[in-house]
Amino acid sequence: MFASSETPIIGAIVLVAFGILGWGFYRARPFGKLGILAWLQSVVLMSPWLLFFGLFAAGIYLNIVGILLLVVASAGLYIYLGKQLRAAGQDAILKQRATERLAANSSAEGNAAQQPVSTELKIEVLSIPEADLSAIKGIFGVDTFFATETIAYQEGAIFKGNLRGEPQEVHNRLSASLQQRLGEQYRLFLVENTDGKPVVIVLPSRNDPRPTTAAQKAFAGILLIATLATCLETAGLLLNFDLFTTPARFTQALPIGIGIFVVLIAHEIGHWVLARRYQVRLSWPFFLPAVQIGSFGSITRFESLLPNRTALFDITLAGPAAGGIVSLTMLIVGLLLSHPGSLFQLPNQFFQGSILVGSLARVVLGSALQSPVVNVHPLVIIGWLGLVITALNLMPAGQLDGGRIVQAIYGRKTAGRATFATLILLAVISLGNTLAMYWAIVILFLQRDLERPSLNEITEPDDARAALGLLALFLMIATLLPLTPGLAGRLGIG
Repeated sequence: MFASSETPIIGAIVLVAFGILGWGFYRARPFGKLGILAWLQSVVLMSPWLLFFGLFAAGIYLNIVGILLLVVASAGLYIYLGKQLRAAGQDAILKQRATERLAANSSAEGNAAQQPVSTELKIEVLSIPEADLSAIKGIFGVDTFFATETIAYQEGAIFKGNLRGEPQEVHNRLSASLQQRLGEQYRLFLVENTDGKPVVIVLPSRNDPRPTTAAQKAFAGILLIATLATCLETAGLLLNFDLFTTPARFTQALPIGIGIFVVLIAHEIGHWVLARRYQVRLSWPFFLPAVQIGSFGSITRFESLLPNRTALFDITLAGPAAGGIVSLTMLIVGLLLSHPGSLFQLPNQFFQGSILVGSLARVVLGSALQSPVVNVHPLVIIGWLGLVITALNLMPAGQLDGGRIVQAIYGRKTAGRATFATLILLAVISLGNTLAMYWAIVILFLQRDLERPSLNEITEPDDARAALGLLALFLMIATLLPLTPGLAGRLGIG
């Protein structure tokens, strides 16, 4: 059993979660069927955690298989509800359009003599030249986006109106027409206004993301060299020597150091492959060297605009997916290769540091974990470090991979709230953990801003991607969250 002091904390977590769900239901009721379906999706997403912590507080422990089954079932229900929500949404759109047409027909004769409200005052303050503005207005139509109002915005303009079609198709048609008329001078964004209605924003292309400068590339190269050095230093420390003071033992540290660096490279290759698929340019990776685990990952910027939120999700998830698969493979192979006389001898409490790793070790090593000292293959250590690096970058904050995933699936508002919550949580944990303080500082000063909006910010990723994102965030938690003493005892670890 876990310590009795943990029960009130877990119970409080469950009560807060139920409070959030209750508030969500109150907010969803006015929207009828659509609101209730959206609320049920939130319930499904939170159900695995509610069951896990609720059973935990009751003294019932789920193993990793049970947790994964909960997540899979949750993902299946989420996808089903998403289909129902889209079908109900299409019905609502058809009814709305029919109502609008009837209202338009009934008022057409009465309004025939009225002139449209003049927008000359608004046009005067626009930064876009009048000839360009006329060309831009010419791309709109009743079958794509019916513009009704023009408002100055930064160096471009916002066009309010009514969206008349599927967002991605409309965006493609409008962008093609804009490029045909004005070339590459402007970029067209389809986003939601503060009132939740679609609007078109046109900005000059000179506001596009800037490519990496020569100085930045030089700095990235320096960080790469430093990361190689810290990977080797971490390997040396694992082998009980300091490479910086005994460089002659370089060859001993090389295999483990290279193993850690392979995980980092796999992560970057994942990003790069999907970025090429979407024709998106990425900056050079700015690696974050760390003696503790070799590296804390890297910072990679987008050097071109993203076409939509699906592209943001795919490019972002590809990195931790590649790095995580490589790390998990190393971990499992290392556990299978572990035997008495392996290179590393670890105290069995070592496996209490992660729910995911501890559960996998219990499945593969079995009763060997009950011994005070456990012999493990070096691949176990490399794989574990790789999973930690991947999990840290999956924290749902700012421009970290986890923050970008949340932004892609749930939108900018939710991503902003997740960033704030993550910073608060890290600030609390940092009172007793210097690593959490480091990450709070990195996010606060380097990564707290959200990713800039994509060209089509309205179309959401499909439900399958949402489920994958949920699974990635779950595995992040399972990697970083340690086993409680009660659960460790139940598993026979320590």
